[in-house]
Amino acid sequence: MIKLTLKRGRDESLRRFHPWVFSGAVAQVHGNPAEGDLVAVHDADGNFLACGHYQIGSIAVRILSFSGDPLSPSFWADAIESARLERAATGLPSESTTCFRLVHGEGDGLPGLIIDWYDGVCVLQAHSAGMFRAKSRICEALKTVFGDSLKAVYDKSSQTAPFKAGLDLIDGYLYRAEGFDSSEIAVLENGNRFMVNWEEGQKTGFFLDQRDNRALVGKYAAGRKVLNLFCYTGGFSIYALAGGASSVDSVDSSARAMLMTDRNVSLNGFEGRHTSLCCDAIGYLGGVDEGRYDMMIVDPPAFAKHRGALKNALRAYQRLNAAAISRIAPGGLIFTFSCSQVVDKISFAELVFSAAAQSGRSVRILDRLCQGSDHPVNIYHPEGEYLKGLLLYVE
Repeated sequence: MIKLTLKRGRDESLRRFHPWVFSGAVAQVHGNPAEGDLVAVHDADGNFLACGHYQIGSIAVRILSFSGDPLSPSFWADAIESARLERAATGLPSESTTCFRLVHGEGDGLPGLIIDWYDGVCVLQAHSAGMFRAKSRICEALKTVFGDSLKAVYDKSSQTAPFKAGLDLIDGYLYRAEGFDSSEIAVLENGNRFMVNWEEGQKTGFFLDQRDNRALVGKYAAGRKVLNLFCYTGGFSIYALAGGASSVDSVDSSARAMLMTDRNVSLNGFEGRHTSLCCDAIGYLGGVDEGRYDMMIVDPPAFAKHRGALKNALRAYQRLNAAAISRIAPGGLIFTFSCSQVVDKISFAELVFSAAAQSGRSVRILDRLCQGSDHPVNIYHPEGEYLKGLLLYVE
């Protein structure tokens, strides 16, 4: 591996096992590594600290190991088996839940790699050139770990891997078991059924990080009139209907998402109490009569994907939450979320406070919400806690 030396005094974060090396901490690169190459990181005195994937940008190295050898034949299988055992410790998979996140980047010691499990189908997304270039070895490791229970491995990195790295970013199958020929599958989540299309759907096909929060919606939905904004394929809607909601309106601007929502509603037998509305969610909320709904789910896409967009994003989240708080019926519940990593949970709570103050209504926080256990946060990498939410009670 090519050697990379840090500036003196800039090794503290690595000694605390943070998985990133920022470009400003690098004193010298001893060679000319291509993006995605493995490099060995040393302190100013030449002591080995870690090794990882080199990349161009503010993050210079994503650390794979502080002691082991990523070139070892067993490295990838060992790492994936470790992630599998962690999920098994929390009961995943189970008879009632056949989909979950298998590998969650830094949370599983594999920065830049996402693998979601859909009842035997693994959908892979590489967020770095190094992980993209390792995809064949990752696929072989998945076959080693799961054996005959692995049905397929689909690479869906075209929208996540760095396009400037000169990679062949074409989505496709890395492996298909004999006889497997499908682009979608029906999975179970807490006993609810969902169709997942990994080839055409957003992300890997389903937003697995909201599993526990969807269950909470189901717990409180009985007898309520529910509005699910930015519904995608209707995850929260299905749980609300299963929980006994009197009616659920699902809103999303994507016609394809709404078709999948309708399929999921039908798959679970909930047609009579559900309405799909293919339109702009923010515009729809702005025209809603006050008191029409007594439960709302406000789960927009990331308004800020980098710090340069943070200020505008905070304003957008505030306006959206103010509209929801002002229109919900007295005694109503609002599940509100932000998946923008650059919006921390303190900033999110403050903007919801501002939205509540703007509405002039009495608002209480009943619960603070986050991503599920299959999206673990590395204790040395708190930046991995990207999903934050609040359950609000509005008088």
